[in-house]
Amino acid sequence: MTINEYIEFLSQNKTERECVTYAERILRNNGFKTRSEYIDLKTGDKVYYKNKDKNIAAFVIGKQGFEKGVNLLGAHIDSPRLDVKTQPLYEDTNMAYFDLQYYGGIKKYQWTARPLAIHGVVCKLDGAKIPVKLGDVGSGYTFCITDLLPHLDKTQAERKASETIKGEKLDLLLGTMKIEKSDNEDEPKDPVKKNILKILKDQYGIEEDDFLSAELEVVPADNATYVGMDKSMVGGYGQDDRVCAWTSLMAVVDVSNETLDRTVGCVLVDKEEVGSICATGSESRWLEDVLCDVNGDPEQVKFGRILSDTNMLSSDVSAAYDPLYGDVSNKEMTCKLGGGFMLSKYNGGRGKSGGADANPEFIAAVRKTLNDAGTKYQFDTMGKVDVGGGGTIASIVCRLNINVMDAGVPVLNMHSPMEITHIDDIKNTYEGYKAFLKSDINIF
Repeated sequence: MTINEYIEFLSQNKTERECVTYAERILRNNGFKTRSEYIDLKTGDKVYYKNKDKNIAAFVIGKQGFEKGVNLLGAHIDSPRLDVKTQPLYEDTNMAYFDLQYYGGIKKYQWTARPLAIHGVVCKLDGAKIPVKLGDVGSGYTFCITDLLPHLDKTQAERKASETIKGEKLDLLLGTMKIEKSDNEDEPKDPVKKNILKILKDQYGIEEDDFLSAELEVVPADNATYVGMDKSMVGGYGQDDRVCAWTSLMAVVDVSNETLDRTVGCVLVDKEEVGSICATGSESRWLEDVLCDVNGDPEQVKFGRILSDTNMLSSDVSAAYDPLYGDVSNKEMTCKLGGGFMLSKYNGGRGKSGGADANPEFIAAVRKTLNDAGTKYQFDTMGKVDVGGGGTIASIVCRLNINVMDAGVPVLNMHSPMEITHIDDIKNTYEGYKAFLKSDINIF
């Protein structure tokens, strides 16, 4: 595992589907196989499961099998962004646009006047699935959402920050060139829109109606990069939560050739930024079904006991302390950039609502594991009590009676197009995940 590899991953994989494709390639290159490629699972086998191209889970079978539970890492691979609507393409004053809907918690003003790209997939009626990747750095062009110039923004500037840019103003400028016509033709209605459709048809075989069955995400066009003259940080889009997803995946891959006592695994899920909903979010029964299948014994009573003995780190980020905005945090109880692997006993907002709260027995066992491994770590409480808060998939996974706590990387500029992490925190998180996977924690 190197930081350069992480930066390349972050630059090339900006959607859930791209992350799953990447993860599957890494897993297969390291000897993992799909469940259908095995008859029965035995010690040392490496197996993975994929769900709707937007979830993936990988396991290494330990000597204890499934009897004493699993050491599990769980991260999400969706990030705040802008989604293209189902009937998006329109023209106004010889300018063609995509109509967008924001996804997850964003500051809308951060998405204007910056290079943007379109990533996703278009599914056609004949079953064809067309991958789309347009406007990235190096492609020779990009896209943009326009903003108002300072000379004319008096009314806009007087609004509170959450209303500076209205959601309906977040429309992506696609082009201004009119479709070519012969000399004896009248200019068609919406000539710029028709030219965009012609380009899509000629280059990708996409018709306007195909947007009805498309999943297109507007993401920052920039590549990830080192930040700072000392190159001590990484800046880039999607580090919430792909920094934890990548380190979790690498940790499982790197322990997969060792002889393990407990079965270990990593699960990457979708839809966390909008409440973990839908078939690919952690609210889905997919994870439970996968764990049951790996176990090989669907007997519910026995399976329930196995889940109770399962230990999980919810691999997710938290907000690093920012001295420029220190008034929203308790400095002593907030994770610091460069402070190491972040652990959080609980999350949620105000009265701990909507979050998870780890048992102290589990926390003590994780602490001992990290101490024994020499991993640098820190504890975190995100934000002052009455300021806010947030939840993770831990609040959902704990419903299965799994021992779970949040553990990941501190992030500055969270949910922005340019999130910042520290390279030491990334390395310590990776080492912490490996130590956890190899541990034999039995607390109840």
